Amino acid sequence: MRYIELKWTLWVAVAIYAFSSCKSDLENVPIETQTLEQVFDTNDSAGTNANRFLTDCYRYLPNTGNRVGGDFLDSGTDDAVSSNPTNTSVQQLALGTYTDDSYPDNRWSDFYKGIRIASIFIQNIDRVPLKGQLSNGTPLKRVWKAEARFLRAMFYFELVRRHGGIPLLGDKVYQLSDDIELPRNSFQECVDFIVAECDAIKDSLRVDPFDLPNYGRPTKAAALALKSRILLYAASPLYNGGNIGGQNPLTGYADFSVARWQAAEHAAKEIMDLNLFQLEPEFKQVFITRNKERIFSKQGGNNTSIENNNGPIGYAAGVNNGRTSPTQEFVETFGMINGLDITDPNSGYNEDDPYSGRDKRFYATVFYNGAMWLSRAVQTFEGGADKPGGTRQQTKTGYYLRKFMGNFEESVNYSGVNHDHILFRYAETLLNYAEARNERLSVPDQAVYQAVENIRRRAGLSPFELPPGLSQEQMRSLIHNERRKELAFEEHRFYDVRRWKIAEQEFNKELHAMVIYETGTGTIRQPVPILKMNFEKRMYLAPIPFNEVIKNPNMEQNPEW
Repeated sequence: MRYIELKWTLWVAVAIYAFSSCKSDLENVPIETQTLEQVFDTNDSAGTNANRFLTDCYRYLPNTGNRVGGDFLDSGTDDAVSSNPTNTSVQQLALGTYTDDSYPDNRWSDFYKGIRIASIFIQNIDRVPLKGQLSNGTPLKRVWKAEARFLRAMFYFELVRRHGGIPLLGDKVYQLSDDIELPRNSFQECVDFIVAECDAIKDSLRVDPFDLPNYGRPTKAAALALKSRILLYAASPLYNGGNIGGQNPLTGYADFSVARWQAAEHAAKEIMDLNLFQLEPEFKQVFITRNKERIFSKQGGNNTSIENNNGPIGYAAGVNNGRTSPTQEFVETFGMINGLDITDPNSGYNEDDPYSGRDKRFYATVFYNGAMWLSRAVQTFEGGADKPGGTRQQTKTGYYLRKFMGNFEESVNYSGVNHDHILFRYAETLLNYAEARNERLSVPDQAVYQAVENIRRRAGLSPFELPPGLSQEQMRSLIHNERRKELAFEEHRFYDVRRWKIAEQEFNKELHAMVIYETGTGTIRQPVPILKMNFEKRMYLAPIPFNEVIKNPNMEQNPEW
């Protein structure tokens, strides 16, 4: 009998079936050591243990931040490099030195564990005589089941955006005794399943995303946001007729259809029409306060983890590891406050004062030489406090990551700030809508302009309005750049460049640092190369894990792996 990873990730269910615990005080007993009969207790009208079981499923939601071997996923793109002096996991993504047995962001096992736990809940919650309902009359049992289905759909999405088509298990809960050698479902089947799940559960989920007692549970808007994102991916060139596998149904659609862009547009518009969300006025605050821009987050609590892992290294306050070094290429994507690119002769950009008058998102995203932090100016010049040289981990590019951190410019030390893992926010919805509608139309209309201009207005650009008469191609380029700036380090760039099918151009470039010398006569700045990226066609999709393929004769590997 063959045992593939889908089988051996069932450890939670094995533990639940194998062990028993004292029923008199189950609150103090680990959930994984309770039997199904105890978890889904036919006498528990409050559903206490079932709720604990469901809550346990949330931990399989993806984290953001320094999660790939200690680095941001974006350090495997052209936006940043890892400051770690060794060959890190994320550097393997940038250099293309990974194999099907060593993919640095392999989450196959984790997400299938989450899928199984969610399915166990869905299959067993009806045993519980759960009382209660929401204020709109929806039975609480239906809400919880919808939450489990959302989590399961989210886990499937994370697998699909890495690998393309993957095995869909439906509501089936396999046992260790089952001989499961499942083939992969097609990409279209996976997309259709996730969309159908979102549509089926959206009206059973909570409506108010700002209900603090239930913060972190998915709402109708979260289901719509997941639907919006998967349909945007499905409509994109990598999958929509640009299939790298040719006619291979596992890696995309064989033909192009503009209807896929229309479906993505309508999905984003459905969120907009809820009239629940708005852009937070101050960009920095989006990430450190619970606000009306957030659609769905995995709770992370109040801490200083981002600051400690990524802050400039020369400060005594806290532990500053300076792990993330934004590239010069990324810095140059930020134009001027007047909305013009720094290459525009009318922008007012001054090479001798390159960090003045820039897009406000630049200051909220990047620490540069002279930026204020913890009551002193950041020093990333050679020999400066934050770039002292030697063997200590420090910036490789002359920049540090600023985004997601608290407002500690005038402080002397750090204090805990909100660091939830934001998985969906309204700015993405607006950009999804603008992109999908622009691709559907031959010429962008006022609705496309308005969605993009809303993002630029919040960024403080003056004027924020776009020039009239842009072509579809010009608007496409502008939207791509807005996504790069607005959604930086939120794990979009890595996948956006792939789904746009431009990674062979964008991720084969040489990346640069800005080396700065302070002299008696002034400041000298010199761009120097730091890393040559490498991307091959097969890397548009991550490989199916090697152990899955060798243990399951029905598990087809992705093209060229």
